[in-house]
Amino acid sequence: MIRILPAVLLAAGPALAAVDDAALRQCRAMADAAARVACYDAIPLGQPAAAPRADERATERANEQRRAIDTFGMPAGVRKENRVDSYETHIAGRFDGWEGGQVIRLANGQAWRVVDSTVDTLDLTDPKVTVRRGLSGAVFLDIDGANRSPRVQRVQ
Repeated sequence: MIRILPAVLLAAGPALAAVDDAALRQCRAMADAAARVACYDAIPLGQPAAAPRADERATERANEQRRAIDTFGMPAGVRKENRVDSYETHIAGRFDGWEGGQVIRLANGQAWRVVDSTVDTLDLTDPKVTVRRGLSGAVFLDIDGANRSPRVQRVQ
């Protein structure tokens, strides 16, 4: 038992950080095995470092996602490393379509300029929009109810 105890104490690691060395020496000096074990058992252990709770981890992941979305499509000197290839939002209010050069404002505050020659006439209210990265870094707006997806560039 005496040979096993040091290994057990080492395995306890962080929980022993706050253990009083004098109490350990006092227990070690006891000749009676049962009394020695009872002495060790009576020593209060420090609290191990708490692992982050699941809801805290979920909140942090959501915050990272929000930061990535906020900088999605910004010039390289402005944006942080994007961790998303697409995200969903919507266009607030009535949306009647787009043409080349038009700025489309999204409900999340971002503004995107149509940089291709596509044109579409629509009559939509609060349409859902998926902002997605295409091949070779181009960004497109997939607008529910539209047959086309304009290629866009972030302006705000």
